[in-house]
Amino acid sequence: MSKINVEGSEISIIAIDNRDYISLTDMVRNVENGVALIEKWLRNKNTIEFLGIWEEMYNANFNSTEFEGIKNEAGFNRFILSVKQWVNKTNSIGIIAKAGRYGGTYAHKDIAFEFASWVSPYFKLYLIKEFERLKEEEQKQLGWDIKRNLAKINYKIHTDAIKNKLVPEKLSKERINYIYASEADILNVALFGMTAKEWRENNPELKGNMRDYADISQLVCLSNLENLNAVFINEGMDATDRIEKLNAIAIEQMRILTESERIKKLK
Repeated sequence: MSKINVEGSEISIIAIDNRDYISLTDMVRNVENGVALIEKWLRNKNTIEFLGIWEEMYNANFNSTEFEGIKNEAGFNRFILSVKQWVNKTNSIGIIAKAGRYGGTYAHKDIAFEFASWVSPYFKLYLIKEFERLKEEEQKQLGWDIKRNLAKINYKIHTDAIKNKLVPEKLSKERINYIYASEADILNVALFGMTAKEWRENNPELKGNMRDYADISQLVCLSNLENLNAVFINEGMDATDRIEKLNAIAIEQMRILTESERIKKLK
């Protein structure tokens, strides 16, 4: 669950089948008789038509026969329809009534924006703005997590190659750690042009290590170098030849990656 703040209202967003659903209940929580507004909106004939079109586009199991009956009744004074009735009769997926701690009426973002427009066009614009800001932040975090996880996977491949080929038996833990650090520095020098120690000496005010401050292109390149170094280790290539070859590969890959980024920005 995520939350956004729109003009003083905290609104919950949940994911169902990789789709974003926004709480209509939260949207009208600070409005007098707010919950009643949801059912009033749902009884509107234009709303019914909109919901039916949305369901026919995205819901293969939508009960179109029941929908036609509801649409014909909509607009009459006697017409009453709740969210649960709509879902049960039409097998709708666009709106759900959720029970429990985070209960309330939730609607797919397309429908939630339509409801917001009915309540207040002003509120709708701010809702869209905050929702888009949330999605941008999630995409940034997702991209970072994917690249960090990729780096971790390749790191395991790399360290296994070191363990199997470069670490003799019965060495002290300190000596083993030194070998791993030395191999990590081969990658550091090939890509960043300095060892971890040199980076710390040059950046005493920064916490962590140089990889924490790497950009996306450098992280992608580093993942590739870890895989390649593991291959070179398994082939028995000595450290001098490996670092020379890895440096040449790093130069070429960073040229390609940075050129690609530049082209994207121009587009």
